[in-house]
Amino acid sequence: GLVVPATVCQALQQSDKDEFPLLMPGVQPEIPEAYLCTPIRLDTEATYFVTGFRPNATMMTAHHMLIFGCEEPGTNEPVWNCGEMAAQQPGLESSRPCASGDQIIYAWGMDAPELHLPEGVGFRVGADSNIKYLVLQVHYGHIDHIPASGDDSGVFLEYTETEQPKTAGVLLMGTGGFALPHSTTYFETSCEMEDPRSLHPFAFRTHTHSLGKVVSGWRVKNRSEWDLIGKQDPQLPQMFYPVEKEMEIKQGDTVAARCTMVNNRDRTTYIGTTAEDEMCNFYMMYWVWGKRPVTPNTCFTRGPPSWSWGGRYGGGLKNIPDLQASTL
Repeated sequence: GLVVPATVCQALQQSDKDEFPLLMPGVQPEIPEAYLCTPIRLDTEATYFVTGFRPNATMMTAHHMLIFGCEEPGTNEPVWNCGEMAAQQPGLESSRPCASGDQIIYAWGMDAPELHLPEGVGFRVGADSNIKYLVLQVHYGHIDHIPASGDDSGVFLEYTETEQPKTAGVLLMGTGGFALPHSTTYFETSCEMEDPRSLHPFAFRTHTHSLGKVVSGWRVKNRSEWDLIGKQDPQLPQMFYPVEKEMEIKQGDTVAARCTMVNNRDRTTYIGTTAEDEMCNFYMMYWVWGKRPVTPNTCFTRGPPSWSWGGRYGGGLKNIPDLQASTL
């Protein structure tokens, strides 16, 4: 049978940095392209700081893995189907990874190496945090290398109970909108930062479906001075990559992201959840001083054709680096 620890407090008693396994409990995915989720409930009496992620997976089996922090998990099952655009494994419940309060805190793909947060930085989880559960999502690309004992893909979480002075967070940027047939379309979003603390971006992740060519994220000062946070080909592994350079994003600065989509199809393609649809996302992992990440933690716009960076009813941004924002 499947055994999932109801609470991880027993494992988290020791001092300084420890590891906790967030792994699939010996599952047997029956269909390629399955997305399966498994949860751990965090100790609600203690606060922990996740400071690193050590993947336990191979691209021969796992196409990608995500870790979500949730207030409530999608179901109370030990394993469930959790891919909106995916094949559903029979006999399992289907739900989103989180029922409430979801944020992505880690992404892995293509045999990516481990990720260690900068010194003094941690994702705050448990008692003094909105993150009460961690949910592992594994997207199974291939199932022919899974042993008879089942698959245990997942991530070893490096954590400490020692208070970390800096809190990690992820800002999720994205758009709605659509791309007309046989066109190149810019999907753009931007938001002015309201938090009085400076954000220090240290990693970024891009996400589109098959039409995305380049996704870029920017800090814009005075709505006209552009600095690149990071850009990537979203067809490469959709993991967190280090930022281009160290920078601070201050109150009143704008964060901006663009996805360049090339639609060679004979049909209009809309933003949506299935593989037939598109998505445009830029994830910015950052740290701030203090105990709380920045809110709001998302930055979404209507997208094309009605919303653009420079549009009168859009971002009102000037001096747009059109070429750099759409090429690698």
